[in-house]
Amino acid sequence: MDYAIETRGLTKRFKSALAVDNIDMRVPQGCICGFLGKNGAGKTTTIRMLAGLRRPTAGTISIMGEPQTVDGSSKFGYLPDVPNFYNYMRGDEYLMLISKIWHMDKDEAKSRIGQLLMTVGLGGVKTRIGGYSRGMKQRLGIAQALINNPQVIFMDEPVSALDPIGRRDIANIIHNLRGATVILSTHIMADVENICDYIVIMDKGRICAQDYISNLMAEHAKNAAKIRFFDAAAADKFFGRITDHGVLFADRESEIAMRLGSASLPRDEISSLCSRLLVELNLPCEYFNAEGATLEEIFYNAIGEGERMHA
Repeated sequence: MDYAIETRGLTKRFKSALAVDNIDMRVPQGCICGFLGKNGAGKTTTIRMLAGLRRPTAGTISIMGEPQTVDGSSKFGYLPDVPNFYNYMRGDEYLMLISKIWHMDKDEAKSRIGQLLMTVGLGGVKTRIGGYSRGMKQRLGIAQALINNPQVIFMDEPVSALDPIGRRDIANIIHNLRGATVILSTHIMADVENICDYIVIMDKGRICAQDYISNLMAEHAKNAAKIRFFDAAAADKFFGRITDHGVLFADRESEIAMRLGSASLPRDEISSLCSRLLVELNLPCEYFNAEGATLEEIFYNAIGEGERMHA
């Protein structure tokens, strides 16, 4: 597998505090990676080392298969958790300044800036940055992170301070960055579920889990399902057949709903068996859903706090 980001033994110590503890982090090329962790887990420090803004105490970093460098040829973009701007500038003026830092050709930069401002929803805005809302500043921050057409983009908490509409809009922009590799640092599960296909979970400076979300969901899948009927008579009939069958067990949650499980059958076979029984009994059901682990459950299990989900 080709990795966009790979670290070996990456460590950062601040005097007596160990912020990042000997991590081996791997992010495949082309994915949108949710970098999950509680506040203080070490995410921001890690992101800043990956972006070359902090020097590691130990370890190595490679970006797109090459040792990390911070110069005009770097192929990554960076959006900090609280981006700062020159408030007296317009958005296009600020992006032109950033293009000069990246040593871009002036004509190329003008074309790129126009495209980016349209992409992030700031096309035609002539307001000075000092008059921008928080959401507009986040949009401009994303545009500056993309100015050099990077292969890898680091974003530190890009939506945490936004209202629901702003979060949705920024999430849509990030989702449309497919093709590049995006590392999205956050502690908001819903953002990861809506945007990401890969996750890295960090706690107390260490990597607890990293994989594609689909793989983690399959690994933590439950041998359980829920079914709900239109009336109690149908539920009673199905419950009696399940009890006689022996392979499945059923817990009644109400007169018309029950939770099904099995000590031996995986979810797909539970689904197939229930389908056969419904046909055999000629029973329609209102709802059937094979239960899987939630991202929240995977997160708490990874950091060793799985009991919180059942408290």
